[in-house]
Amino acid sequence: MRRNWNRSGWLALAAVLILGISGCGKPAQTQVDDAALRDADSDTADWITYGRTYSEQRFSPLKQVDEQSVGKLGLAWSKDFPEIRAYEATPLVKDGVLYTTGAWSIVWALDAKTGAQLWTYDPKVPRDHGKYVCCDVVNRGVALYKGRVYLGTLDGRLIGLDAKTGAPVWDVQTTPKDGPYAITGAPIIVKGRVVIGNAGSEYAVRGFLSAYDADTGKLAWKTYTVPGDPSQPGESEALKNAAKTWTGEWWKLGGGGSPWSSIVYDPDLDLVYFGTGNAAPWYDQSRGKGDNQWVASILALKGDTGEQAWGYQTTPGDNWDYDSTQPLLLANLKIDGRDRRVIMQANKNGFFYVIDRENGAFISGTPYTDVNWATGIDANGRPMENAAIRAMKDATIVRPASEGAHNWHPISFNPQTGLVYLAVLNSASLHATPKDLKFNPHDQVTGVDRAYHGPVMDKYAKETASGTLLAWDPVARKEVWHADQPFPKSGGTLTTAGNLVFQGRADGKFEAYRATDGKPLWEFDTGVGVVAGPMTYSLDGTQYVAVMSGWGGPTVLNNRPIGKGKMGRGRLTVYTLGATGKVEIVDLPVPPIPMPTFKLAVTPAQVKDGAKLFATYCARCHGANVVSGGEVPDLRRSAESTHKSFQDIVRGGVLHEFGMASFAEDLTAEQVKSIEGYVLSRAKESAMAEAKAKH
Repeated sequence: MRRNWNRSGWLALAAVLILGISGCGKPAQTQVDDAALRDADSDTADWITYGRTYSEQRFSPLKQVDEQSVGKLGLAWSKDFPEIRAYEATPLVKDGVLYTTGAWSIVWALDAKTGAQLWTYDPKVPRDHGKYVCCDVVNRGVALYKGRVYLGTLDGRLIGLDAKTGAPVWDVQTTPKDGPYAITGAPIIVKGRVVIGNAGSEYAVRGFLSAYDADTGKLAWKTYTVPGDPSQPGESEALKNAAKTWTGEWWKLGGGGSPWSSIVYDPDLDLVYFGTGNAAPWYDQSRGKGDNQWVASILALKGDTGEQAWGYQTTPGDNWDYDSTQPLLLANLKIDGRDRRVIMQANKNGFFYVIDRENGAFISGTPYTDVNWATGIDANGRPMENAAIRAMKDATIVRPASEGAHNWHPISFNPQTGLVYLAVLNSASLHATPKDLKFNPHDQVTGVDRAYHGPVMDKYAKETASGTLLAWDPVARKEVWHADQPFPKSGGTLTTAGNLVFQGRADGKFEAYRATDGKPLWEFDTGVGVVAGPMTYSLDGTQYVAVMSGWGGPTVLNNRPIGKGKMGRGRLTVYTLGATGKVEIVDLPVPPIPMPTFKLAVTPAQVKDGAKLFATYCARCHGANVVSGGEVPDLRRSAESTHKSFQDIVRGGVLHEFGMASFAEDLTAEQVKSIEGYVLSRAKESAMAEAKAKH
């Protein structure tokens, strides 16, 4: 039908066009470009990069939801995901579309108002590559740039997708193919390039950061974090100098230093900042003495070339798995009467660092939890170590735990309160090395004796763990308030101009606190434990708050007490004021352990050997003492058909498509038989204990 336009019709059309251009105060942009990323703070509606802005402060100026109105917050919509795994992503939102990721590097694009699925993309990561992922098959999110979505995958690829359709545009392998590397972190865009790191320092790897042309996927630069084989020319002066701090033949097992998480950028200084992982092996008794630059460090690279501008090592000669890959915050603070451009980090090692981001000069380092490996940090920024802890005679209890006083979980900084908000784990680890240590380059090369049962074990068994949400003043270098958590571990944080801090907990509760004093103001039960960082956005004048739920990670896989939390399939929940939606709360059943009927001829000595082998190779996924944390099968419940195929599963790789990699290069058939004997013995013990408890 042909429409006859009159003056009023043209005026109405003009009004619509004007409203569309103005966007109710939102900048008129159809793509995320360099200008949008640089000025992301002025775009209050969208959340276009991992930490919202290049500063990674995770502070939103939105305040429709504030300390007065937050009590009316309710569920607007939710989206359930298929896997019972950790879901660690921070969703991004641009122009009404929400992009998020889940287990196995799968991406979803959803309508940000309704949750309707627009598209999904599965990069088809080989499931058996999970063997080379120390800490769950997770992904922390994507990057947006000029109509594309950029994804790093568990098997080391970087993929550019069409933002409208999810169709792949290019796909490059960033790490040695089929090697023990992984990507779990979110990429970042720097001047038309996609910058990405990698994980794997529990294995024989050499860490590096690399940048790729966003349009073509062509490699622009690649910067190693630790020196390589000294018989070969060093890649840079920085690495030649770093090699002087290493001894022994470290390069044969890679050296470590993987930059597996936080990457931030200062466009004014054109510097890319990131933290590096632990050394490989963990202990200097195995890899050689020295500071081992640049493991456990914060590095700054020039954005154009990847050349190192400066480096600061938080834990020289790291001996306790104290990666420095925790979130980095950029801020401008007045310290001792001076305006300083700083970078801040709550490090795994228990110290909160404030560093000059122009030159890497140390400003302050203050313990924010119990620390026993060091007594403090000197004026030069070097930790004053406890020599007895480093000596590690027999075994040593080290605080904080290797899990970290804080780990990858996002933290936030509110410029109105001047406070940083972060989850803190107060815990300890037992460190020991086997007396007959031999490294297996096909598997983890940490050098940890995971089967240790010496005299220190009784003392370690009495250790307890606790968790808090901490509000930290980085200028005064002290706690302002804290909120105790029901379980030790909890999720990342978001802070807003509404004087709020949002955080999810292990028990699945999503909480809002008053930012100034920590008073609890609101909660919602998502039904699944939360580790991810929340985010917020605005559509058509309505503020939304969103968080991913999905309980998992290394402590859950290994079934340690500090990993306790609410298990369930991944879930995204999104909230607005006045909404009244509900989610289904599902308690996963825990069936009894059946008495095994399969008979296997093994001796007590073989079962004892099997216990050590299980602790070394199997417990990282199937749980300590064959007690699954809930993400992967509990082997005590294995059917007789599973035991009949045990060798084919463990060495033959017949279940590799389901994530069970072959261990043929790691274990002999006799060793697998010993492991199976131990599994059966644990099943029998558990079944008998449960039967006795009933009576």
